[in-house]
Amino acid sequence: MEKTFDSALLEETLALKKEKNALILAHYYVPSETQAAADFVCDSFEMAKRAAKADKELVVICGVSFMGESAKILSPEKKVLLPEPSAGCPMAAMITPERVMEYRREHPEAAVVCYVNSSAAVKAVSDICCTSASAEKVVRSLPQKEIIFVPDCHLGAFVAEKCPDKTFYLHDGFCPRHHAITEADALAAKALHPDCAFAAHPECREEVLRHADYIGSTSGIIAFAHETDAAGIIVCTENEITEILRRELPDMEIWPVRPDFICTNMKKVTLQKLRDSLLYEQYEVTLPEEELRGAKAALDRMVSV
Repeated sequence: MEKTFDSALLEETLALKKEKNALILAHYYVPSETQAAADFVCDSFEMAKRAAKADKELVVICGVSFMGESAKILSPEKKVLLPEPSAGCPMAAMITPERVMEYRREHPEAAVVCYVNSSAAVKAVSDICCTSASAEKVVRSLPQKEIIFVPDCHLGAFVAEKCPDKTFYLHDGFCPRHHAITEADALAAKALHPDCAFAAHPECREEVLRHADYIGSTSGIIAFAHETDAAGIIVCTENEITEILRRELPDMEIWPVRPDFICTNMKKVTLQKLRDSLLYEQYEVTLPEEELRGAKAALDRMVSV
């Protein structure tokens, strides 16, 4: 994570954005200096939706690879760039299309619900996608009583508890950063900051979620912090959210659940790499036509819910 803010580099990046009539979308977890160049800072699916709605033909997605794919799926006619192509999502890499098809053979009556934190290839062989905010609503909308949920076992277990009338088959994937937070971490943070509300992402373990005052998506946690009557908030997701909230709520106590809660892949998306991507229009996202069609169908079904 870069510690210094290069104002000259930011000015150059903003000038390139204007010159090329580009739309820059940044995820909440990328470095703050990268966010400063973005038109919008938001979660992964919101980036894809904004890319589709915008009247710009060049879109730069500051995030990990599946986020660039999602934008391309919803905007196949646009040129979508990723500033750092090596920035992948470990959880997305824990599930393959082949494994999804194995699950289908094992549970032929089940619907496959695919968390958006997955590759286009996995989305293409799924019935419907979901976000962390929409997962419960998506599952409830399905007529099937059996659900194959991929790739996140923690989000799947969270939804399964809310939908006891359905049988869930959970893949054993997880976000390594959220998975690393333990109940001991949660209790220690609450003991240090007893007047603060504890807000956790549903990608965390159940043993952590049971201590949360609020459980929700990244954008949900930000909204909760703005609305809560608590003296402060303990943030149980990537630490860039702690920094965002400290800027937005300077009079409120904002604490990370643990100081090392950092997504190293997101931190690869530096302002320098964003500038280079714009300058050279490099690292374009391309997908096979069959994957585009299949993945778009799964995303469209989610949107219709």
